[in-house]
Amino acid sequence: MLPKILIIVVILGFAAFFGSGFLGHKDEILTNIKPNGNTPLQSLNAPSCPDPLVLQTPVDLGKVTAILYPGQERGGNFKAHGGFRFDNSKPEEITVKASLDSYITDASRYIEMGEVQYMFDFQNDCGIRYRFDHLLVLSPKLAKIAENLPEAKIDYSKTTHINENVKVVQGEVIATAVGFKNNNNVFVDFGVYDMRGKIFANPQENAVCWFDLLSESDEKIVRSLPSGSSESGTQSTLCK
Repeated sequence: MLPKILIIVVILGFAAFFGSGFLGHKDEILTNIKPNGNTPLQSLNAPSCPDPLVLQTPVDLGKVTAILYPGQERGGNFKAHGGFRFDNSKPEEITVKASLDSYITDASRYIEMGEVQYMFDFQNDCGIRYRFDHLLVLSPKLAKIAENLPEAKIDYSKTTHINENVKVVQGEVIATAVGFKNNNNVFVDFGVYDMRGKIFANPQENAVCWFDLLSESDEKIVRSLPSGSSESGTQSTLCK
């Protein structure tokens, strides 16, 4: 049995550590301090999400020809995000809109297949995070942010944290062209991550099936569309 004096010292030590450390900052909204994708996500006292939580579908489903399912193997790798394909459209015929009122948290510009591509992360106050990748032409608000991003490099899509509190509202246009213009490969990646109650967690580990968060009518349309993956079809670890 440990001496009483040692037990007291240990208890006081823990109290001092927690009192002046992590728990002492529970009212702060954490910011991204890890550039490797392990982003801190939500304040410990964040407001509750609406119940039910409904995302606005970010694209015109009438132009979608196939769905990329979140949580499946594509290109030999596991993809937590999904997306939309537009095989009957040109890149500039597709508009992408914000799914929730949210703040821009991270962004990247990089070069793939000879074209500059943009990736943006957004997060709302209650801890729902979403990402668009393969944006081609940005709205003026996002284009202004992109001007200050590191110079685009080939196949290097590491994100940069956006320190300004730049807000977008649900339905706001964030891009007016997607995919690759040179070969008319028209698609946009879309991932949703539930970060509620998670601190310094990797968003990829918290991916959800965003089909379930759309309006009932849009969910039916999405689930009725063919899969855009010849490898995995509709097989998904997230969407049942």
